[in-house]
Amino acid sequence: MKITKLTTFIVPPRWCFLKVETDGGVVGWGEPVVEGRAHTVAAAVEELSDYLIGKDPRNIEDIWTVLYRGGFYRGGAIHMSALAG
Repeated sequence: MKITKLTTFIVPPRWCFLKVETDGGVVGWGEPVVEGRAHTVAAAVEELSDYLIGKDPRNIEDIWTVLYRGGFYRGGAIHMSALAG
């Protein structure tokens, strides 16, 4: 199973939802948001999508570790929210 598409949905007044689609037809949803910064987090998710497309979504810990360690501001609110989504 591989991730094929990530789509963010901005929902007023301040939410962001993430839809993750796979080639196996499995769809997952997440909520990567820092209150009041939905557009910023959506942009961060977009940046991470280059790495995520083609990855097996079941390898959660491996994916999380690579994305976390690759972040310039490790532990920052925007980066961590994008990872949580």
